[in-house]
Amino acid sequence: MTTPHAASGARPADSTDEQSAAQSVRSMFNSIAPRYDLLNHVLSASIDRLWWWRAARTFRSTLARPDAIVVDLCCGTGDMTLALLRRRPNSANAAPILAIDFAHEMLRRGAQKFHHRRAIAIEADALHLPLPDASVDLITTAFGFRNLANYDAGLREFARVLRPGGQLGILDFSEPDGLFGRLYQFYFRRILPAIGRALNGQSSPYEYLPESVHRFPAPAQLLRQMESAGFADAHWTPYSFGIAGLFSATRSAAPATAAAPPANSGQFPPETIA
Repeated sequence: MTTPHAASGARPADSTDEQSAAQSVRSMFNSIAPRYDLLNHVLSASIDRLWWWRAARTFRSTLARPDAIVVDLCCGTGDMTLALLRRRPNSANAAPILAIDFAHEMLRRGAQKFHHRRAIAIEADALHLPLPDASVDLITTAFGFRNLANYDAGLREFARVLRPGGQLGILDFSEPDGLFGRLYQFYFRRILPAIGRALNGQSSPYEYLPESVHRFPAPAQLLRQMESAGFADAHWTPYSFGIAGLFSATRSAAPATAAAPPANSGQFPPETIA
């Protein structure tokens, strides 16, 4: 595995601090939302569908419980949410999945996908979740954690809202080694931005993507950060020769550190996207 630069969080080219990084990421994803799904499937040859399915299967026992509170963070246009819904009980008493994202245009498209299904779209920041302490049984985030402005703060916030014994799954890209890794890097840095420009009219989001993956902590480093934030049994499962992988862990009985709760952390959020 290629060792990336040490990074505390995402830093798009035009950002100087955490606040500007978050604003830049939000603006970027809002701008590419109309063609996001098409580009994802084209650029990944639709293998991303397999990754979502595998990640959801990992948590099938929790998803099968009607009373389980499940949160899909940085849900984007909702494909991971849909994968989770396929493993939820199809009954009126099953708790809805909370699908959370801070990019309005992405979330609006996700809400259309799971309209009339047991999921609620919520516009909120993953670093400041409007959820009570120790209220959630499962958090997943697919290809969104890497874009947080502060990885440690994100992990602490996840630990805050998860119940002791609750599960965390972070599905994200990685950098494979060897000849395959070199071929992948050529595609990622040269071919992918050109395809993005041809299909979406802009290449900067697809130039940001390989840079963000390079800056992202290597698996061993992120596993240590998860444990420091209050998670146990942390491990990484590579997908597709290490192009992507699932970080999974269990919230310890007593997290090592606690994030300050948001002002409205005493109740589930009323602000949703219809």
